[in-house]
Amino acid sequence: MAMTLITTNTSSDAASSDFTTGIDSTYKLYVFKFIDVSSASDNVSFSFQANASGQSGYNETITSTYFQALHTEDDVYAQMEYVTSADQAEGTGYQWLITGLHNVADESCAGELYLFNPSNTTYVKHFYATMNNCGSNYYSINSFIAGYFNVTAAIDEVSFKMSSGNMDAVISMYGVG
Repeated sequence: MAMTLITTNTSSDAASSDFTTGIDSTYKLYVFKFIDVSSASDNVSFSFQANASGQSGYNETITSTYFQALHTEDDVYAQMEYVTSADQAEGTGYQWLITGLHNVADESCAGELYLFNPSNTTYVKHFYATMNNCGSNYYSINSFIAGYFNVTAAIDEVSFKMSSGNMDAVISMYGVG
């Protein structure tokens, strides 16, 4: 299946990066690619949320899970862990994609988010993401996030932001079909 670039948002010192057009019934799979997302604030989370068609506020109900694998540069520490503070059980907040992102020049994140069949009005909207970042104490952190928006209305807007402060980011949205 071919990936078609729909749009790229390039943000500089922005509060959020919102995709408010282009998510429609043209594709059953939308992929967001994050290239060099960095934070202006220290120790924050990069996150996302969505709006159902005709809604506002980016507060759709999410059920999700969050795992991460960590490994230090000096090979002293490695761990795989479930992060209870990063998942949601029927929550309406922004879903974390990365935790513990710092504002140091060599700490940023990259990855992909897959959103399945957002225009379908019968079923909930599933998603999963794989992210990587350089965390404090020189960790390589690989995060795995999965879940669904518990709404049968079409999802037509997606927003990305930091839990605090602004960000620099290049985020591209692709349709797959």
